[in-house]
Amino acid sequence: MGLGTESQNLFSFITPCPTLFHGGVNNFGVAFLPAVHQGVPLGTPGYPNTLAKDASFHYMANNYQTPEQQRLQLQLLRCLYEQNGAFDPILEARIQSYELAFRMQAEAPEVTDLKGESQSIRDLYGLSEPETENFGTLCLLACRFVGRDVCFIQESYAHTFSFNNEQWDQHAHLEAGYSNQRQADRQAHHRTGPRPQSPQSPRRHLGLVGWWIWSRTHCPVRWETGDAPKVRDHHSDGFMTWMPAEGGVKESYCYGRTDEFGYHAVEDRCTIHGLHATILHILGLDHT
Repeated sequence: MGLGTESQNLFSFITPCPTLFHGGVNNFGVAFLPAVHQGVPLGTPGYPNTLAKDASFHYMANNYQTPEQQRLQLQLLRCLYEQNGAFDPILEARIQSYELAFRMQAEAPEVTDLKGESQSIRDLYGLSEPETENFGTLCLLACRFVGRDVCFIQESYAHTFSFNNEQWDQHAHLEAGYSNQRQADRQAHHRTGPRPQSPQSPRRHLGLVGWWIWSRTHCPVRWETGDAPKVRDHHSDGFMTWMPAEGGVKESYCYGRTDEFGYHAVEDRCTIHGLHATILHILGLDHT
């Protein structure tokens, strides 16, 4: 299937250290897809959320039952469900999640353990610099998941400011937020560099990496509420999506153009539906 994982021991949709701010669990929800594709957080989601260096899947060890006892328990659960005779997609997804959690006990701890990465990889991803450590760790984890055939990984900025942790939807304190740009620049630069230690998955060089940038108003505006004297609001008339040259995307290719102020899209305007259709096509999915 197009969305999922070739691995039987990891989730199909993983989101490391997601925030619950600005959207909550809907930020990694399943939408119209089957419940089995629900996004699963690595680390505790919240506000603020878990630091990437401390992120792990919960309950990866069972101190009360042996692996054989757990296997028998799951077999009994599935037997009772199948005896009922009626298919329930929600219940089926829940049982599959229990079965997957059992299998993950062997593989997931190794995937999230970065101790085996070389110092050159750690330096490349910015793990030695406080400004880029957190987001760089997220990117390194994502690359390791891709190397183990997880097809969909969603990352969000987190712990941007100690004084105003606005997460991915930043409106105020824009000057201080330039650190976001430096983090993104570093990760964009190393896309052509060495890869971390992971199995040689056939998917690892076929993936599509997308940076979704929802534009801001070009001039600061004042809001009547909040502690920020000047903020920038959402701006939907001209914004960009950037995808590195992977997954079949043409290198150094630009589609569309805004006016000289970057305010309105004026040439080859692309709708959100068109963008989604293009992404699905790259992923080998017929959206029609």
